[in-house]
Amino acid sequence: MPHRIEELLEIMRRLRDPETGCPWDRKQDFSTIAPYTVEEAYEVADAIEHGDLEELKGELGDLLFQVVFHARMAEEQGAFAFEDVVDAIVEKMLRRHPHVFGDVEAGDDEALREAWEAEKERERRRRGEPSSVLDGVARALPALVRADKLQKRAARVGFDWPDAETCLPKVEEELEELKEAMASGDRKGRVHEAGDLLFAVVNLVRLLGLDPEQVLRRANDRFELRFRTMEKQLAEAGTDPRGLDLDAWEEAWLRAKEEVKEIE
Repeated sequence: MPHRIEELLEIMRRLRDPETGCPWDRKQDFSTIAPYTVEEAYEVADAIEHGDLEELKGELGDLLFQVVFHARMAEEQGAFAFEDVVDAIVEKMLRRHPHVFGDVEAGDDEALREAWEAEKERERRRRGEPSSVLDGVARALPALVRADKLQKRAARVGFDWPDAETCLPKVEEELEELKEAMASGDRKGRVHEAGDLLFAVVNLVRLLGLDPEQVLRRANDRFELRFRTMEKQLAEAGTDPRGLDLDAWEEAWLRAKEEVKEIE
């Protein structure tokens, strides 16, 4: 017989019971659990990336448990309960999809996106929040993802390069400014200019029609595969990697790239 959400809520209640609950679960709070929530969301994304639906099922359960955990802590404080979380998201989805649940005619993807953002803006105004085109881009997002979202928001009002070709000189300009900061020995300047360079590269990748996060994830995967292959090759040759100079590392890297070329 399938388990129900009520069972999961009861498990969470018992884990947090002040008298008989789990010592680890009882001492947690929102700030200590938040990193686990972010981690579980990434594990969901990783399962999707690898096309592993069985793994995805398990990771979605882990992510759901994070929602239940936060809701239980909020209920203990008298703020809200899991049922309130469900109510809030149901109401929000109904409100933001009038073309499905109301009598508004659906447009194309761009029209739907504009309508979605317009409704979010109305919600912010009802809450009395200051209005900016950058509203809603969470500071807790990974820096690469946040840079991409901030740039897309600014582009909505025309603050953007026309295309990747016109953006490229900006990347080159930022690289030169970083070189100058490095030559001057100014650590604060290096931090500033390195950040500007990364931000400009995100802009370039976005204007190429690519997702910067996915592009970097794939680059990470390529690096890991090549490096592990290089380690294996060196071990098979009886070579201690700690004794290699830069030229030897380059040769080893090129051999590894050649071996994994077909896989990539």
